[in-house]
Amino acid sequence: MKSLFSKMIALAAAIVLLAAPVAAYADTGYTYNYDYWEETQYSPDAYTVRATLTYKELGLDKKFEGASSVFVRGNMIYICDSSNNRIIEVAAENGIYTVQRVIDGFEGDTEILTFNNPQDVFVSEDGEFYICDNGNGRVVKLTSDLKYVLSFTQPDDILFDSSVSFLPTRLIVDDAGRVYLVAQHVNKGLIKYESDGTFTGFIGATPVTYSWYQYIWKTYLMTKEQRAQTQNFVPTEYDNIALDKDGFMYVVTTHVDEADLMNDQAMPIRKLNALGNDILIKNGNFPPIGDIDWSDDAGYSGSSKMIDVTVLDNDTYFALDRTRCRIFGYDNQGHLLYAFGGNGNRDGYFREPVSLEHMGNDLLVLDKKAGQITVFTPTDFGGGIFGAIESYQAGDYDGSADIWRDVLSLNGNYDLAYIGIGRALLRQDKYKEAMYYFKVKNDVDNYAKAFKLYRKEWVEDHIAIIFAAAVILMVVPLAIGRSKRLRWEVAKYEEERRTIRR
Repeated sequence: MKSLFSKMIALAAAIVLLAAPVAAYADTGYTYNYDYWEETQYSPDAYTVRATLTYKELGLDKKFEGASSVFVRGNMIYICDSSNNRIIEVAAENGIYTVQRVIDGFEGDTEILTFNNPQDVFVSEDGEFYICDNGNGRVVKLTSDLKYVLSFTQPDDILFDSSVSFLPTRLIVDDAGRVYLVAQHVNKGLIKYESDGTFTGFIGATPVTYSWYQYIWKTYLMTKEQRAQTQNFVPTEYDNIALDKDGFMYVVTTHVDEADLMNDQAMPIRKLNALGNDILIKNGNFPPIGDIDWSDDAGYSGSSKMIDVTVLDNDTYFALDRTRCRIFGYDNQGHLLYAFGGNGNRDGYFREPVSLEHMGNDLLVLDKKAGQITVFTPTDFGGGIFGAIESYQAGDYDGSADIWRDVLSLNGNYDLAYIGIGRALLRQDKYKEAMYYFKVKNDVDNYAKAFKLYRKEWVEDHIAIIFAAAVILMVVPLAIGRSKRLRWEVAKYEEERRTIRR
C-alpha cells in the first residue's frame, strides 16, 4: 500500500512538472503550437525582439510612409519606402543599424531618373539592384553605383493581356540573372524574363480550384446570361515570392478557398521547382496553412492569409499572416515549429505587417501602418530547435538527439522534440527506441517505418531460431503422424496374429 501511495505521489509530481511550462505561458498566449488533437499548446518564446527600427532611430528626415517591403543581402537591409519614392540602405553590425544611402534616383543615359511608388527591391550578390518601379510600370536594373542598365517592361506578347496595366509588386532574381515577377491582376503565375529583358512566359500557375457543385451549377443550371455575369474559373494570383539557398522559389497567395485548406486542395504556401510544380513537403499533422483554429476571438475571423514568406539556410521557412498578424515557422517536412505575434502596439506585435525577411536566423518584419521594422532574434528555446535541426541535417544524429532533449527540458510538451529524437534514433538504427518516441506523439507514419525496420532487424537477428522453429513445426507433425501410422500398423498386425491363432 505504501509503495502504491509513493508511485501515485511520483506520478502527480511528474504531471505538475510537465504542465508547469504550459501554465506559465498560457497567461500570455504569445508563442504556441498545435498538438495531434488540434489543441493549442503554449510554449516558451522562440523569438524575442532585438530592435525596433523607425525613421527616428535611423536618423532619417521622413517617416516611412506606406513602406511596402524589406530585403536583406548579407548584413545590408534595403527598405522600400514607397510613398517617399526611395530605397533606404541600412548596414547592420553587432546590433547597430546605420543608414548607408538614401536611394531616391539613379543615373540614366542623359539625366537623373526617379522612382514612382517602388514596391520591392532585390540586390544580387554582385550588388546589382532590381527595383519594382510600380508607378512607372517597369522593373529597373541598376549597377551597384546606381547607373541604369535596362528595364523589364510590359511584355508585347499574345500570352500577356494588353488590357491589364503592368504593375510589378514583387520579384526575385536567380543566379543566371533571370527575373521572376509578381504583378497585380496577373493570375497566370510568375512572369519570367531572361537576363537581357526578354519575356519568356509564365511559370507556376496555380491550379484552378472550384468545388463539384460550383461546376455543376455553372455548367448545367445557370443560363447563358447568368454565366456571363459570374467570375470564370481561373487560376489565382500570387502575393509574394522568395528564393531559398538552393534556388527554389517559395510563393504565397491569399486567394484560396477556406473550404479547401484542411483537405490539402488549396495551398497558401508553395515551393516551385524549375518546371513550376509544387514540391512542398507536407508531412505534418496539418498542412502548412497557418492557424487551424479560426475562432472569432478579438474580432478576427477566417483562415490565415499568407502575404510573405522567407526561407532560412537550414530549410526552415516562415510565413507572415495578414489576418491575425502572426508569424508561422515550419521545418522542411512541413511540421509547424511554432507561431507567434499578433495585432497590437507592444513589442513583438504588429498593426499591419506587409513584409518578412531574415538575416541569418534573425527575422525582420516591416509594419506598414506603424512605419517600423521589428528585428527578432532566437531565444535559447528557438536556438535549440534550430541547433537540433541543423545537427540532424549535418548527419550528427547523436548531437541532434541530445539537443532535442535539451529542448524538452524547456518545454516538456513540445511534440517535435519527441519526433526529432525518434528520427535521430531511427537514423542510428535504434528502431525499438525510436518507436517509443513516435508512439508518444502519435506519429503514425514514422512509427510504421520504425516498426517495419525493427521487424526486419529482429528477423535477421533470430533467423536461426526462426529456421529451427520452422523445421520443428514441419518435422514434428510428420514424426507424430509417422509414429501414429506405425502404432496402427503394429496394432493391426497383432490383431491379425490373434485371429490366425484362433
